[in-house]
Amino acid sequence: MCRCGDTVRRPLAPSGRATHAVLEHLRRAGFSAAPRVLAVEGETEVLSWIPGRAARSPLPDWSLGEGTLTSVAELIGRFHATMRSFDGTGLPWGRLPPAAYRGPLVSHNDLHPGNVIFDGGLAVGLIDFDLAGPGSVIWDLATALRCWCPLADDPDVPPALADRRFHRLALFLDAYGLAAADRAAVVRALVPNHDWTYRIVTDAARAGHRGFEEYWREVARRTDRARDWMLRHGRALVAAAG
Repeated sequence: MCRCGDTVRRPLAPSGRATHAVLEHLRRAGFSAAPRVLAVEGETEVLSWIPGRAARSPLPDWSLGEGTLTSVAELIGRFHATMRSFDGTGLPWGRLPPAAYRGPLVSHNDLHPGNVIFDGGLAVGLIDFDLAGPGSVIWDLATALRCWCPLADDPDVPPALADRRFHRLALFLDAYGLAAADRAAVVRALVPNHDWTYRIVTDAARAGHRGFEEYWREVARRTDRARDWMLRHGRALVAAAG
């Protein structure tokens, strides 16, 4: 990927036609927080650049405030509301969420901090829709909660958030506006979502993708600790979700 002025040039993914259909729907619906497809040149797609910066992991200090957290939840809520009128039947999707978390809503499926763009500490954009496909609100929120609370072991959490993980989970769901009846389902999806996400990484690493190999060496122990932490605190997470 490379930025060229106000555009981004990226390799066209096998699911590119489906991804472009999502981005075109968002454009037509007036959702301005996603890239626009400007051109396809052979095996390269040209997208519009969204000004701002991504948070990436570990969460930087500027991204730790509650206003930033709620802005992420609200932006995801607007994205989901816009996608409810999209029909993705028959499109060539890539890797899909597990069947239990797959439905008619085309969700982003990769809402980690590096795929959210911020301006002035507020979420203003979503990028990298390569994993978008039939999923669910529950699935997207499970990803977001894992990353943004964050739901990880004590040594892997910014010190300022160590005692606020459960509070931030409730705050995020409140800002999104998730119905009480669906909140326990999000907690139940956390570990399956974690496993699905990192299976993508390990599969790519085993296939010889150098970037994923290096990334997995860096995060493997941390992801194991996060999974164990979520399992140990399952009841507390359900209680916090409300």
